[in-house]
Amino acid sequence: MKCTLVGWVATGLALSTFSLKAQKASVYTWDNLPKVVQPSFKKDTINILTKGAKPDGITLNTKIINEAIVACSKKGGGVVLVPKGLWLTGPIVLQSNVNLHLQQAATLLFTTDKSQYALVEGSYEGKSAARNQSPISAKGVENVAITGKGIVDGNGDVWRAVNKSQLTEGQWKEKLASGGVLKDDGKTWYPSEQFKKASVEGKSMLLINGKKPEDFADMKDFLRPNLVVISQCKNVLLEGVTFQNSPAWCLHPLMSENVTFRNLTVKNPEYAHNGDGMDIESCKNFLVEGCTLDVGDDAICIKSGKDEEGRKRGMPTENGVIRNNVVYNGHGGFVVGSEMSGGARNIFVYDCTFMGTDKGLRFKSVRGRGGVVENIYAKNIYMKDIAQEAIFFDMYYFVKFATDTPRDERPVVNEGTPVFRNMKFENIVCQGAEKGIFIRGLPEMPIQNITIENATLQAEVGVELTDVSVVNLKNVHLHAAKTDPVIDVNNSQSLVFDGITLGNPAKKFFSFTGERSQNIQILHTKLSQAQQKAEWKNGAKEFAIAE
Repeated sequence: MKCTLVGWVATGLALSTFSLKAQKASVYTWDNLPKVVQPSFKKDTINILTKGAKPDGITLNTKIINEAIVACSKKGGGVVLVPKGLWLTGPIVLQSNVNLHLQQAATLLFTTDKSQYALVEGSYEGKSAARNQSPISAKGVENVAITGKGIVDGNGDVWRAVNKSQLTEGQWKEKLASGGVLKDDGKTWYPSEQFKKASVEGKSMLLINGKKPEDFADMKDFLRPNLVVISQCKNVLLEGVTFQNSPAWCLHPLMSENVTFRNLTVKNPEYAHNGDGMDIESCKNFLVEGCTLDVGDDAICIKSGKDEEGRKRGMPTENGVIRNNVVYNGHGGFVVGSEMSGGARNIFVYDCTFMGTDKGLRFKSVRGRGGVVENIYAKNIYMKDIAQEAIFFDMYYFVKFATDTPRDERPVVNEGTPVFRNMKFENIVCQGAEKGIFIRGLPEMPIQNITIENATLQAEVGVELTDVSVVNLKNVHLHAAKTDPVIDVNNSQSLVFDGITLGNPAKKFFSFTGERSQNIQILHTKLSQAQQKAEWKNGAKEFAIAE
């Protein structure tokens, strides 16, 4: 099925003040995946132990490690070796042509002394913001790597607030004994009084109105760093290492090209606020393979800036391959958004397993973001014990409604209207979820041209579609415990349900609601699997259904 702009306009949606550029079909296919350039390094090695660094967990090795990296880069590059041991350090800055290699049993442990981290211009959820310097960073360099079988530990607990409800009684007592301060209601622990004041007062960290990082000294403790930030770099490799316990996002490549994450372990506590695993933002040509993630927020996440600032940057995250990964805890296994204002396209996700995440394939945005997300393909995705939705799209991220359904408002489409379209998911298996498929677009901009084929979904609720256009569910098996109806369609058009089967008897197969629910086909589906074939409500026009 094709979704063309002409056909889309025919549905009567307003485009008078907003023009979507015609998009060429992606040059990438499953037989022609995006290619990623790998960095290479000279064999010359500098061992930080021979330079005077001490692996005793007490000596601060910041100066020696950074001097070794600079010296290695100046002589043309090579390897800076971190041998086995517990290496306490402050922020490390990577340089061109250097591979920072951590031997097995080597741990880079970042100091809890926050004075070691300078206030810098950084990024927070897609916008320019004051941050503490990241434990590991690189900017504007080429051919850089962190490899080996060692551990990078961000000592994140000293930076993070945590709610009492997120911890066991024993953990809460331990947290209180560590110092810090409590919120007045006694339910939230803060690292310091400065952190508490900034949090309670809702202070902004954004660099607006001419503000500079040094202007935020009175809330420095609140400005949690991301563990690894790779900004405006080319040919980046992270391989084999365990990255854990970040103050905020764990791995954050930003506006970079040719980025490879291979065979990594990424860990953050379940209670870690903003404890994302990987946030790939405005990057071109990237590969994530063989990684294991167990984190406190989204696991593998695609971003490209937020709102007007992201649209002005105009750098989509594009041409990516994500394969052979396992995600345990996380708010989503593979995620796009919500900060995707620069767009995302040409991304292939396959042979991945999600075990116990909140959501599986997760797409989120909201009015005001803008951006076009398109040409996203996923296959061979295996999920178990998903707390919420296995496949999830929502254009009302963080919007609260008085009722379960948003009001039918249709503002004029403009540059702030998010567009999600042209995606195909195939060979999807989920054993255990609250909902199998949930797709909710905007009345003025439906989610468009989505195909889900060859899927088996065991969930409490089957399928909910609201404000979508040109959606094809083909050979989808639904084993839904709550089956009234199995498939709920609200104000959506140009749908095809082909070969839908049920794993258990149902009271009602389909429910169609709203006058925009039209041009719907049901093919090769045994409707007698349910007591009632369909119902039509609130202006939906009844149409003939044949077995």
